[in-house]
Amino acid sequence: MQSVTAFGDKDPYHQEGNAKESITMNSLSKEDFLDGQLLLIDKPLGWSSFQAVNKLKWAIRKKFHLKKIKIGHAGTLDPLATGLLLICTGKFTKKINDLQGLVKEYTGTITLGATTPSLDLETAIDKTFPIDHISEEMIHATKTSFIGKIEQEPPLFSALKKDGKRLYEFAREGKSVEIKKRTVIIYEFEITKIKLPNIDFRVVCSKGTYIRSLAHDFGKALQSGSHLIALRRTKIGDFNVNKALDPVVFGETLLGNGANSH
Repeated sequence: MQSVTAFGDKDPYHQEGNAKESITMNSLSKEDFLDGQLLLIDKPLGWSSFQAVNKLKWAIRKKFHLKKIKIGHAGTLDPLATGLLLICTGKFTKKINDLQGLVKEYTGTITLGATTPSLDLETAIDKTFPIDHISEEMIHATKTSFIGKIEQEPPLFSALKKDGKRLYEFAREGKSVEIKKRTVIIYEFEITKIKLPNIDFRVVCSKGTYIRSLAHDFGKALQSGSHLIALRRTKIGDFNVNKALDPVVFGETLLGNGANSH
């Protein structure tokens, strides 16, 4: 029987010994989902966070013949990112704001020598830069300046709002807009592999951190350019992606294999 990591107790934030409650899907009732569940979902590449939520919402409504159910996620992942989404149902949707404030861990890959308008692979390369001067020692030395409180400018290709309009709308219209820098905290920034032009990393950061901006600023600090080519969210607080379930598998398991065609 496929299991899903879910938390239906009154306090989903704390887990004894970091052990998570693994519940077989069929043991969850309609009342469990309405009273509140915190579901750990591994978002696939190319999916929006909204699509992942809708997949679960459709499966739960179909399974229990519900006209509606409250459901939402505690922190967006870009379509080009994969990894952990915390999805809350029923009364647990009231906990979303608190969950959004938890520390997050990501792994990913930065490519040096080129930039893109979106700071990732959503848009094509617009400028290229030399990287011959960059050594492993320089990379490790530069990394230290990004640990602690830092100022970063959110990407223009983001869902943040300015004057009632999302930034990506300005970007797609080709309009420039002033974006205020924000203070975020980088608790850990580890370089895990260097094979130029690519740099693999692991970062632990505060709410509101844009890893695309971190990748972009890192390239500038190396007197070059850079953009993010891979990103995976591995932890939110104590919740780990290795206990998470693909949303398609969630639907198939809840409804029975072969019953999920949405």
